[in-house]
Amino acid sequence: MGKSIPQYLGQLDIRKSVVSLATGAGAIYLLYKAIKAGIKCKPPLCSNSPICIARLAVERERHGRDSGELRRLLNSLECKQDEYAKSMILHSITRCVYLLEAEASACTTDDIVLLGYMLDDKDNSVKTQALNTLKAFSGIRKFRLKIQEHSIKVLELISTIWDTELHIAGLRLLNNLPLPDYVHPQLRRVMPALMEILQADYILAQVQAVRLLSYLAQKNDLLYDILNCQVHSNFLNLFQPTQPGSLLYEVLVFAERLSEGRNAPHYRAVKWHYNEQSLHESLFGEESRLADRLLALVIHPEEDVQIQACKVIVSLQYPQDLRARPSSCQPSRSYFKNTE
Repeated sequence: MGKSIPQYLGQLDIRKSVVSLATGAGAIYLLYKAIKAGIKCKPPLCSNSPICIARLAVERERHGRDSGELRRLLNSLECKQDEYAKSMILHSITRCVYLLEAEASACTTDDIVLLGYMLDDKDNSVKTQALNTLKAFSGIRKFRLKIQEHSIKVLELISTIWDTELHIAGLRLLNNLPLPDYVHPQLRRVMPALMEILQADYILAQVQAVRLLSYLAQKNDLLYDILNCQVHSNFLNLFQPTQPGSLLYEVLVFAERLSEGRNAPHYRAVKWHYNEQSLHESLFGEESRLADRLLALVIHPEEDVQIQACKVIVSLQYPQDLRARPSSCQPSRSYFKNTE
């Protein structure tokens, strides 16, 4: 018996719906199977991906057992590897140290020695990654003294290789370590290089360089070397309000430390001589325009910068020993005598 056209189309629509539902159900089932397989699938321990390292960290915390990943990576570093492989291994070791605290603490000073060897590699990226790895290990107290032994080598790298990433890595490491007195002669030799990095146009390296210089400015036997270090004629551009707030703050801290140091009684007891292009003349000389820069920073939008600028102004107007005795305080030569 024949069917009318409406009846035929209706039956066809039903069949299409059934096929569509079947197809959709099949697709959902296949998707479920894929997700389930993905969850069950565990990447091999040799994976260097961040996901793998994170998974190991979570797994260790969950089950309270050693994943062995950090030791495996350190062992592989002892094998002959090309420069790219060494760089990637060191990068993975650095992540492991931060993520797998127990495994990192279980390492030995021999591992630190091995990492130190990497600082002599011919490839700058390997040196940089080794510096980052040593920085990670420096957060573990028992390794700090051993890592300190590489301070002179790190200073040598910073001063002889003009590589921004290496500078950042090396300076971050040094800023995370107390530098022993026996390093001071080397610090004097690399002072011009540190000053050049500070004046280079790369914010991350500049911030790390000025932090190290601020720390060194508190060392009595290094203060003159810093103040007499030659700088560019536009050094005060570092105090421009247009500079990033993070850099401005650190530069102002540096200026305050220098001002306090040069005003200390034991430093003023000696008649020091500075070259015309020295940091001292740029900041504190008769022709210095530091006062103008500081006054502009008092109204900077960032409060930390405002406060630090005020601290520098106070340190310039009143020597440290006089500030301790307010009843007999007499201002020294004011850098702000022409301002309101």
